[in-house]
Amino acid sequence: MTNVNNLVRDFLAQKTIAVVGVSDRRDTGCNLAYRNFKDSGYRVFAVNPRLATYAGQPCYPSLRALPETPDAVFILANPQVADEIVRQCVELGVTRVWMHCMLGVQPGLAAGITSVSREAVEVCRANGIAVIPGTCPNQFLKPNFAHAAMRRLWTLFGLMRLRA
Repeated sequence: MTNVNNLVRDFLAQKTIAVVGVSDRRDTGCNLAYRNFKDSGYRVFAVNPRLATYAGQPCYPSLRALPETPDAVFILANPQVADEIVRQCVELGVTRVWMHCMLGVQPGLAAGITSVSREAVEVCRANGIAVIPGTCPNQFLKPNFAHAAMRRLWTLFGLMRLRA
């Protein structure tokens, strides 16, 4: 078993992040992640095929449409979207992917509220993409009280350890 912290440190060491799943319909954890990345000095691209702009910036329909290849991709969307985004990551040579899950990195714990696709995780690993299959950047990057508490709890209960 591996602690997810090393993967998180590597992901957060990147400079350009694509955030897949931002929304104009409601405030989401994805929107918060976008803001946290931006406020922390990252170059951030919003991705949602339904939006032309997000937070006053261009919003792109896919990774292929971005003006440059990001260093890393964060996904907070349906697992089927994660499957497609990971295929685009392979095609474009993206080497780091983070799929959101509210309940740590243990498969099956949050079936209805996860972006993690087991198929996408396998595709990442088969193609040399460092993948974080769960948890949330908001637990690591400027965490509010709730996200800091979740990180401590999930660590305490062993939910932040990746199984091979």
